Amino acid sequence: MEDVKSTVLRLITTYGSKLILAIVALIVGSIVVKLLNKAARKALDKTKFDDAVKHILASVVKIVLYAILVIAVISILGVPMSSVVAVLASCGLAVGLAMQGALGNLAGGLMILIFKPFKIGDYIESAGAEGVVKDISIFYTTLNTLDNKKVFVPNGDLMNANVTNFSAEDTRRVDLDFKITNDIDAEMVKKVLMEAAVTTPGVLADPAPFARLTAVDDDTYIFTVRGWCDTGSYWDVYFDLIENCSRKLAENGIDDPEERIAVRLVKED
Repeated sequence: MEDVKSTVLRLITTYGSKLILAIVALIVGSIVVKLLNKAARKALDKTKFDDAVKHILASVVKIVLYAILVIAVISILGVPMSSVVAVLASCGLAVGLAMQGALGNLAGGLMILIFKPFKIGDYIESAGAEGVVKDISIFYTTLNTLDNKKVFVPNGDLMNANVTNFSAEDTRRVDLDFKITNDIDAEMVKKVLMEAAVTTPGVLADPAPFARLTAVDDDTYIFTVRGWCDTGSYWDVYFDLIENCSRKLAENGIDDPEERIAVRLVKED
């Protein structure tokens, strides 16, 4: 018993002061961390970041501050810092390898929420998918396709691919091509197509519509019609322009070469 008592006393004498100091440091440090975290949240509230980004950044700040506090307490207890750093590095490497894809999506989500290449309601195309953006979360962006299918696209893929945002600008251009037989007067076709473009509802006068012969393919002419419209009415103008141009061509007796059958007579010697 005497040996046990002496051993306990020696441990208390050796580590008691460090333990008390570590407890005090933990209590005071916790208070300081809460104050710093509160200040960080106020600073983030003044920024223009998305609410989700603010929440994540505040959580990261909190985790980093508590990690520093824990390391400081361990250091006060006399644990070699080289061992602590080695353990933390090993854990970090293991977690990083296990969650490589998730971390890539997390980083992509943060970049999307911070830099905002698109927003909810935009029509985008990227990573083999296209549709209207319905939700932007930390790991996935949700799209609704035109036929009402829901597509979940990993944010990591979005950040590593080109993103086409069809809703970013106020106006868009409708481009259509029409094949016409080459026995029709090109000037008349241009006039008919231009009249169709000008009279199509939703086609803007400025920039002016365009109708020109743009290519020649064997026995056909290819005319291109272009008209600008408001982005929100793109699909209505697209289909109306097709219908209007087709109707005007038919009214003027200008037919589609696909409806003809070419017959070639070869004279035998």
